[in-house]
Amino acid sequence: MKAPAKRMSMRGVRTFCVAARHGSFRVAAEELFITASAVSHQVKKLEDELGVRLFERRGRDLELTEAGRILYDEADSAIRRLDTVAEGLRPEATQTTLRVSVQPFFASEMFVPRLSRFTALHPEIDISVDTSDESVERHPPNADVSIRLFAAPPKGLAATALFPLMLVPACSPEFRARLNMVGWNVREPFPLVVHTTRPDAWRLWSEFSGIHIPKTRNVIRLDSMIAVARAVERGLGAALLPLPLSNAWFQSGSLVRLFDQEMRSSDAYYVVYENQQGHRAEVHALRDWVLQEFGDRS
Repeated sequence: MKAPAKRMSMRGVRTFCVAARHGSFRVAAEELFITASAVSHQVKKLEDELGVRLFERRGRDLELTEAGRILYDEADSAIRRLDTVAEGLRPEATQTTLRVSVQPFFASEMFVPRLSRFTALHPEIDISVDTSDESVERHPPNADVSIRLFAAPPKGLAATALFPLMLVPACSPEFRARLNMVGWNVREPFPLVVHTTRPDAWRLWSEFSGIHIPKTRNVIRLDSMIAVARAVERGLGAALLPLPLSNAWFQSGSLVRLFDQEMRSSDAYYVVYENQQGHRAEVHALRDWVLQEFGDRS
């Protein structure tokens, strides 16, 4: 009689999927609230059960083998479906509210226009979006998840990078037509619209691009990127606008590039949450969706 096939450890499969998603035992350990050595041990045990290698280990980096890729593609979606079923079977299951803090311009140009895609995938999750805080380098304490600008991954928080902040000079078509320009040379000063959190942005962009911006006394300082974009759209001056957040403005023709040169700033957008929120399925659902929708694919 043929011996019964060995059963896989579901705990090991879950641990493997988290490690595969992050490409790191250390990051997987943080999510699962266990040690990195425990993650490694569970994955090794799963490999022994299956008789195949799931990862190629190159120092601290992990790369899925062909067998690992097949298992991850099948197991991760199956586990998510099981979790959804289990959640619905619980008597106490109720609608979950997720509090999300998003800086206003990101919210208006990217997050809110696509939010219906997330709610269609997760009708069991209510989303409460707060866009009142324009400041950088801050994860609001009353938020479950935030999407914000940071110069580096914030310490003491779970943070995943989305994309770097790129800045490009922009103005209205009418404003650009009025400028006295020869090639990339601007012969006379022109009004500038400046975001108050980045007072040196034009100087840094000029140094980066090699294009001289004539000194002007006509500077409009605004504390909201939405207000900056609106001011530029109405011909009040030129401003450095963030990409890809401003793409729709350029595609519609309401704004044009004053110059083509894009400057990569020192900041990047991150999805951030407290480590103790890591056990919540809805937090992971939003993080994974945001990475899929907005993550840097370059």
